Amino acid sequence: APRGGGSAGGMTLEEKVKRILDDIMERLPDLFPLQELFERTQEELTPYTSVFLQECERMNNLLFEMKRSLVELDLGLKGDLGMSEAMEALMYSLYDDKVPTAWNKVAYPSLRGLTTWLADALARQRQLEGWTADLALPKVTWLAGFFNAQAFLTAVMQVTARRNELPLDRLTTITDVTKKMTADEIEAISRDGAYVSGLFMEGARWDTSTGMMEDSILKQLYCPMPVVLIKAAMMDKGGQRDSFECPAYKTLTRNPVDGKPTGGYIFTAGLKTKQSANKWILAGVSLFMDVES
Repeated sequence: APRGGGSAGGMTLEEKVKRILDDIMERLPDLFPLQELFERTQEELTPYTSVFLQECERMNNLLFEMKRSLVELDLGLKGDLGMSEAMEALMYSLYDDKVPTAWNKVAYPSLRGLTTWLADALARQRQLEGWTADLALPKVTWLAGFFNAQAFLTAVMQVTARRNELPLDRLTTITDVTKKMTADEIEAISRDGAYVSGLFMEGARWDTSTGMMEDSILKQLYCPMPVVLIKAAMMDKGGQRDSFECPAYKTLTRNPVDGKPTGGYIFTAGLKTKQSANKWILAGVSLFMDVES
């Protein structure tokens, strides 16, 4: 990519960056009114409410940093501020369609380029905004849209433990894959556990007609999973029969991203299969949350 005074399609680097910057600024939503949300939730603070409040707070940190750095760069491009190293780094990231390092530090692990990353970030914000309307657990939660998916799974266990007076440390996550492919098909919130979406399978596919794992179809790298009901139950020493303990990860690297230890493993889903678990282990079958579709 041409740097410095080079031009791209008749535009200088600065002009192109200014256009991208204005476009992002226009699309950025307002920060969440955290104080107001805290006050509205004090009456009935459930484990789910705590998770969503935490998510709103983290989303605010990200949106704040995005806005702050873009306003600063805008002043730099106009010549009203001296260009610092951080501003230059941001400028080249925007030009190269890369997620700026400063944003990544306060964001979630992601391997996307800036354009699809931004669309994904705005979708995450919309889920949280939807929640702020009535502060109730959504019918289906887009688990992949969370900064901290583990916290949501823990909340499922906390709610179950409280309701049934069970010891939290003896509970484990149970995954029940529904036959519904989209959240719209789910009629009501689950009385036990929580419906989640946003998972993809690699190395195999989920067959909704049999309700089991099957061989993947050629050329389909990532098979979208139906809506999954996440429940909590007491650990049993035998483990589930006819099931494969499938690891779920945040990003396709399966490793931490940008030094974030949370970049990798989230939980293990017990998935029904009539075939040997060894077959799926050898095929490296896993579930992932952040897959560009």
